Amino acid sequence: MPELPEVEAARREVGAVLVGCRIVAVSAVRDPLIFGALAPRALAGALRGRRVRGLHRRGKHLWLELDRRPWLALHFGMSGGLRIYRRESDRPRFLKMELVTDRGVHVGYKDARRFGRVRLQQDPLHEPPISRLGFDPLLDLPSAGRLAALLARRKAPLKAVLLDQSVFAGVGNWVADEVLYQAGLSPHRPASSLAPAEVRRLRARLRSVILKAVAVEADSDRFPRTWLFHHRWGKNAHAETFRRERIVHHTVGGRTTAWVPGKQR
Repeated sequence: MPELPEVEAARREVGAVLVGCRIVAVSAVRDPLIFGALAPRALAGALRGRRVRGLHRRGKHLWLELDRRPWLALHFGMSGGLRIYRRESDRPRFLKMELVTDRGVHVGYKDARRFGRVRLQQDPLHEPPISRLGFDPLLDLPSAGRLAALLARRKAPLKAVLLDQSVFAGVGNWVADEVLYQAGLSPHRPASSLAPAEVRRLRARLRSVILKAVAVEADSDRFPRTWLFHHRWGKNAHAETFRRERIVHHTVGGRTTAWVPGKQR
């Protein structure tokens, strides 16, 4: 599932070719799971002829700022994403929507598993679901004191709280596991049990993981070799970290969690 770093990478890549352009053609399939009651003709009518003024992100959500409302809001779900191409023959599989600009660039939204969502909204930042999100670790990470106060009210396991988008917008499964591994904190710990020094450590690792992943455009091949990320997949009973630490897999907060009991307390 695309998480904050992957969605930010998409925002930067697509923004570079969309911002400043005019949308001259729009096509979409009729898919009530992705578009709800929004019909392809209504979508095209709202977007065709509009100039793109900006491409914004909060958490795992993107939206296009246009020269007239409504604006286009996107959530990638589990398998959604944007692709840039110039020829119709290069259209990706599972294409659900396509925008064509006055510069001949095609931007397609694809989604194989159909858990993503496409909406037209007057003010996406201040309408659900984006308005219900918590802080964004890249945009407005709170101070250690504010984060400690927030966690003190949460008795759920730390991993579950990290995945709660009303608290940590954009943090998904791999980011949460990486942050907890680097911070040396057990995913099973009640969030309210963290001491001030542990909160500071959690905040520092959250910031550094997000910044590094964004800096390398979410290209996992460029993540540091010491990261848990490279060894956390597949529920391998003999999985080990780069440092030869034993990895175990548990279900926490309804999600498969990779962690290292020998390091995380």
